Amino acid sequence: MPASQRIVQVCLFVVAAIALFGGTLQLFMGQPETTPRLDNVHRFMGGVYLSTGVISLWAALTIRQQGTLVYLIAFAVFMAAVGRLVSMAKVGLPEPGGVWLAYLASELVFPVIIVWAQWVAHRIR
Repeated sequence: MPASQRIVQVCLFVVAAIALFGGTLQLFMGQPETTPRLDNVHRFMGGVYLSTGVISLWAALTIRQQGTLVYLIAFAVFMAAVGRLVSMAKVGLPEPGGVWLAYLASELVFPVIIVWAQWVAHRIR
């Protein structure tokens, strides 16, 4: 396996772990101290997040057969960062700020690494 493909695989495993843990947590905890509507949306998105983790795990395990799916996962992570940026612009930076900025930074950097490494891996073939 080319090193670039291994980089994609490792990134997908990290994305999978984060999404599986975060999605499960959000799905079961919901959004405490809020309206039923917001809790419903939060748990729904927790399910989407969890399922993205399953898809990312499968893509990482079958990386040699993957093409477009890897780019779509990178796009999903990037769009999550866009959502976080919009939230920060509209309602402010959650506390502790450093943690949320670190999440944002990783969500902006990972897609670039994934797209670049996937492109390189497919160019080598």
